[in-house]
Amino acid sequence: MKTAFITGGSRGIGKAIALRLAKEGYNIVIAAKTVEKHPKLEGTIHTTAEEIKKAGGTALPIRVDIRDEQNVADAVDQACIRFGGIDILVNNASAISLTQIENTSMKRYDLMHAVNVRGTFMVGKYCIPHLKKGNNPHILTLSPPLNMDPKWFGAHLAYTMSKYGMSMSILGQAEQLKDDGIAANALWPATTIATAAIKYALGGDAMMEQSRWPSIMADAAYAILHRDCKKCTGNFFIDEDVLREEGISNFEHYSVNPSKHLIKDLFL
Repeated sequence: MKTAFITGGSRGIGKAIALRLAKEGYNIVIAAKTVEKHPKLEGTIHTTAEEIKKAGGTALPIRVDIRDEQNVADAVDQACIRFGGIDILVNNASAISLTQIENTSMKRYDLMHAVNVRGTFMVGKYCIPHLKKGNNPHILTLSPPLNMDPKWFGAHLAYTMSKYGMSMSILGQAEQLKDDGIAANALWPATTIATAAIKYALGGDAMMEQSRWPSIMADAAYAILHRDCKKCTGNFFIDEDVLREEGISNFEHYSVNPSKHLIKDLFL
């Protein structure tokens, strides 16, 4: 049975991908920080583990702060001891602050770069030796296509730099690992996705209604992760495009409120 290591997998898109893979009987490592219930945010690594089990998968919840090297190394070791290896890495954990330069605290800048860039690089570093022995191994990172339009840098420079750092990891991984047969791809949504970041940090309930459910990203991720690792690497996928390639043309059921106009996501 295949094993997926998912960062930030206790809620949102990471959780949706975990549950989608669980339906196919996957072993899921939920590598996230949330171990106690949050007053506003739903889900902990333990509640998500229970949902994964109910969906048909096997879960290993591990408290992981991807800024902590020893924590990451230990989590990867635990995953391999429990399941015998790692076949899939999903880099989902991310920090966000859509602020201009003078309104971005250095603490927030450091957090975004420590999680988004350094954390993504480091989790890959520790998983790659195991992926080399994996079954159709894939790295999937939730980051945007590299769009050099200056408007994205002017709007929120620190966040843009950090997300593009994640995307550059894909370029490097795909090139380095192609002879090892490890696929490395990025996935990004065509529209905003109804997550806690949208509800509490960006647009509130109104923006949630103009978004799609995380299930669209989960279905797109599932499709990518089942493609031939030797033929599918170095791509910057958009969820809609992936699903169209799978023969899906009607996306209405993914909308939180089908009567509302959808909001296009950043960087597109």
